[in-house]
Amino acid sequence: MFHLALFQPEIPPNTGNIIRLCANLGCALHLIHPLGFALDDRRLRRAGLDYWEWARLQEYVSWESFLLAHGGRRMFACTTRGKQVYSDVRFRPDDLLLLGPETRGLPAEILSQVPDDRWLRIPMRPGNRSLNLSNAAALILYEAWRQNGFLGGS
Repeated sequence: MFHLALFQPEIPPNTGNIIRLCANLGCALHLIHPLGFALDDRRLRRAGLDYWEWARLQEYVSWESFLLAHGGRRMFACTTRGKQVYSDVRFRPDDLLLLGPETRGLPAEILSQVPDDRWLRIPMRPGNRSLNLSNAAALILYEAWRQNGFLGGS
């Protein structure tokens, strides 16, 4: 199934919501340190509810360690600077979606390692900055899952 990677997430409830999302979709979640919170943060636990047991969660001490494990996977960077609308992509079940920190997005040095035709954007009204991280993750993951016939869903 799909993979979602959060590069240096900062806000515990967003990551908690994403844990719940990934558990419901059967999506692997990868957290790339440093995180802006501890994994035992009560706000993270509250947002994730009791979905922790169903979540496939992996942590990486750095971007480099993450790339060692997943560099060969087809990766898409989700960014307001994206060249392609997320719904125009034909997703495959093993694809990896990469999202950046809430307050600053993916830095240029990370984006430069993903081909720019794999930079995805979510259309918004002009002048707006971005959506909430967990909302953005949900939009794109559900579109990917829909394109694949809701594989493994009921």
